[in-house]
Amino acid sequence: MEHHSEHKCHNHTPKWYLRKTWWVVAASFTGGAISLTFPLLRPFALAFWEYVATIYWLLGIGLVIGGAIEHYVPKEYISRLLARPRKRTIFYATGLGLLASACSHGILALSMELHKKGASGPAVVSFLLASPWANFPVTLLLIGLFGWKGALIISGAVFVALTTGLMFLWLDGNNLIEENKNTVAFDSSFNVGSDFQMRMKNYRISFSQLKTDFTEIARGTLELSEMVLGWVTFGVLLASLIRAYVPTHIFQSFLGPNFLGLVATLAVATLLEVCSEGTAPLAFEIYRNTAALGNSFVFLSAGVITDFTEIGLVWSNLGQRTAFWMVFLGIPQILIMGYLLNRFF
Repeated sequence: MEHHSEHKCHNHTPKWYLRKTWWVVAASFTGGAISLTFPLLRPFALAFWEYVATIYWLLGIGLVIGGAIEHYVPKEYISRLLARPRKRTIFYATGLGLLASACSHGILALSMELHKKGASGPAVVSFLLASPWANFPVTLLLIGLFGWKGALIISGAVFVALTTGLMFLWLDGNNLIEENKNTVAFDSSFNVGSDFQMRMKNYRISFSQLKTDFTEIARGTLELSEMVLGWVTFGVLLASLIRAYVPTHIFQSFLGPNFLGLVATLAVATLLEVCSEGTAPLAFEIYRNTAALGNSFVFLSAGVITDFTEIGLVWSNLGQRTAFWMVFLGIPQILIMGYLLNRFF
């Protein structure tokens, strides 16, 4: 959903085939094909195409589902469910991360938009922490990489988002974080269930309607692809280079399944966070080389919390105390969750 803000900043949007995302993807796939002919580059090329075969078809399914969500789920639903300072709002915020089909940077724009519409600080934080790992494209991406253990990573991220949001609810009730002074941008009598029933009642299946649905889903899928595919491909390139040329003992020595390894992984995540989709293949390389699922979890989840862009936006929009508590409460939980995943899985 990040594209709404992008369009406002760029009045003359280039054709899709002129945008850098598609050039990055095309250049990467071309380079992967050419590399097969050079002995020195062949290990990289084999790793690259293995990643492509493993995750891109699942990612494609996720992008189409994301396009459907973009078309069928009104933003008013999200805003309405995130506006009230109640415990159920935290669960709504975390659950609605599933509907926010965008990478971590796209989620930032959406979170700030929700804040401006009147969503509570605790709800925004929960939404911000859950959505990069709960949306359909990344869910399928992680399951494609990690198998059933990908669900553990997603569940862990959702748990951290829930507990952090509930703690923020307590902080908010005790005036320890900034209050959102924005007015809610919708009628207080608005009811999601009633509106949904009305939409279903008024929906008529026809060739014209199906054509419109198909066009809008395709548009949403294309726009989501432009946010996601470039970062995924970038992450796959880095992961392929690591798999081909970085010795396994480097990972085992510095990012092993112990406390120091978790802290080192946290530091790497802070420096390397680019986008949730882009870091997923790198997290899998950590797991493949160390068998430390907890380290992969820390790399993914802590990268979102410690991203300087995210902290800066929360600091300037939600408030300094909110940004501080997000980091202070989030990182210990992530390290503990990482330890438990290493210990039992």
